[in-house]
Amino acid sequence: MKQELVSSLKQHFGFDDFRNGQLPVIETILNNHSCLAIFPTGSGKSLCYQFSALQLPNLTLVVSPLLALMQDQLDFLLARNIAAAKVDSTLSYAQNQQVMQDARSGALKILMVSVERFKNERFRQFIESVDVSLLVVDEAHCISEWGHNFRPDYLKLPDYQKALNIPQVLLLTATATANVKHDMANKFAIQAQHIVQTGFYRANLNLKVLHAPEEQKTAMLMEQLAKLSGAGIVYVTLQKEAEELALVLRQQGHNAVPYHAGLKDQQRQSTQQQFMADQIDIVVATIAFGMGVDKSNIRFVIHYELPKSIEAYSQEIGRAGRDGLTSECITLANLNNLTRLENFVYADTPELNSIAKVIQNIKDLCALSSAGDIRWETQLIPLSNDTNVRQLPLKTLLVQLELRKVITPLFGYFSEIRFRFIEDISKILARFDGERRQFLEAVFAASPMKKVWATLDQAELKSAYPHPRNRLVSALDYLHGQDLIELQSQRHTDVFKVDETKLADPDLTESLFVYFKQRESAEIQRIDDLVGFFQNKQCLSQTLARYFDDNSLTQACGHCSVCLSGGINLPEIIDSAAPDQGRLEKIFAELSASYTAKFDESVSRVLFTRFLAGLSNPYLTKIKARNLNGFGLCQSMRYQQLFALVEKVC
Repeated sequence: MKQELVSSLKQHFGFDDFRNGQLPVIETILNNHSCLAIFPTGSGKSLCYQFSALQLPNLTLVVSPLLALMQDQLDFLLARNIAAAKVDSTLSYAQNQQVMQDARSGALKILMVSVERFKNERFRQFIESVDVSLLVVDEAHCISEWGHNFRPDYLKLPDYQKALNIPQVLLLTATATANVKHDMANKFAIQAQHIVQTGFYRANLNLKVLHAPEEQKTAMLMEQLAKLSGAGIVYVTLQKEAEELALVLRQQGHNAVPYHAGLKDQQRQSTQQQFMADQIDIVVATIAFGMGVDKSNIRFVIHYELPKSIEAYSQEIGRAGRDGLTSECITLANLNNLTRLENFVYADTPELNSIAKVIQNIKDLCALSSAGDIRWETQLIPLSNDTNVRQLPLKTLLVQLELRKVITPLFGYFSEIRFRFIEDISKILARFDGERRQFLEAVFAASPMKKVWATLDQAELKSAYPHPRNRLVSALDYLHGQDLIELQSQRHTDVFKVDETKLADPDLTESLFVYFKQRESAEIQRIDDLVGFFQNKQCLSQTLARYFDDNSLTQACGHCSVCLSGGINLPEIIDSAAPDQGRLEKIFAELSASYTAKFDESVSRVLFTRFLAGLSNPYLTKIKARNLNGFGLCQSMRYQQLFALVEKVC
């Protein structure tokens, strides 16, 4: 069988043989078992599903967390004449219809989607109508609540697999601790013998950690760059730092460009393309850069500040040396941004009363539903603003409610739809006859014109011409796809079915709060592990491999900074400038006056702590807290020290 598979590999992909680990994964899939594959970054995980898809009888459905990653893999497949497609918001109506037709007819072998696509009931119905052989989850550590890049919607994938009757799953990741590995496998009932993990250690990467006091860091960066050649990435934490450091490097004669999520799409794409084409030597980037960047000759990765976690560090250094040649992975370490890393965690834990507000919002709106059809409609941004839960943790909260079967997603729609006519109305209507024409006439009649844009009054249309929701969406999508109208949709609304019995559980709010506090503790522990790793006194390569449950490196590597010159100590940054109690009491009184007048509730200790730490949330934004005395006054203090100080005042 192996020879047949190698022959097929040569035919379709042009490779003479499989890389380490690929064949066992493929054979597991072809023997009708689900599989978890853990390979180092850049070692060929994607080929496992790409090759398997060609051997399987039906569609392979791939869930990917990033559009750019999806497009890169799609380009790779199409260049090899492999029938693959994606479904995302960039497709026109006609393109989307063609993809669905190809999937139903069996002409398509691989379909790539984002996990958010499953929230759409129409998409789920479409998948139910297609024979699917394999569900592939790329970057599968996103499934685990204890993984470093947890994505709330990924938690629902096991339920989707069962509901959609997909027989097998392939999970792909480069970064999984023992806990995360077992968590992923358990969620999809993958047996231990069907977990394929190759050696984590890459001998061509030289790991180096240097103690870099903040005032010396830029000079040390220049000193390191003077010893290096070729292309590289310098990672920073904030967008502003990426801009400033890239400017400093250019002033010193380096061909350096910033990259972060705040730049326009076109600029980011141009930077990535130039870097891939060896026209840019150094990209100074936040973590927004890297996923999907498959450049083989990156000679160095430098962390100008501590990364978010050991997992993030591993992913980021994994972008170096994919051609197998020696590459340098340097961390300029100090604990100056330790507080910032911790604050990112604390800021995302909603307060108990905020969770209660979300639950109450569901109850209040459900009370307005008709008997026997209990539905809750919500929009993320208004709900966030009304309940004082930031948007990312709010998404997590909604997923937890789904997993507890309190709410079940039905569909989503845009509550604000407007369009402008590219073709004359009479000519558009002339294309249709009978009832279809009558429906469009009703749509246009319910869409009063302001200058060039018509805004649809959906309630008026529903009253004048009762219709299924998806009919309106399909009709407008079709007109847009035919270049008859230009369509704009805003204010996305999610519609859920609600189980009132589970919603009434008196322990629901508390259990959700406990869940968030457990996540908070796990994330803070992850930061502690990170600091411990960089102060490690044992071989860094060996320690890193063991962190990811790989014990195959039995001897020290001999070429990391610990092996060559010993470990380092990072002195803790002590903030001795804590404000006195009298000043804090005055700040608290001023904040309370503004806050209570706006929200008719008192300022909690947690909220006051976040105010002093410079951590905003929807309510603080509403009262323009950044302009108030004391906001961010203690942002250099560790959160727990600051909270203890606040307890004395409040």
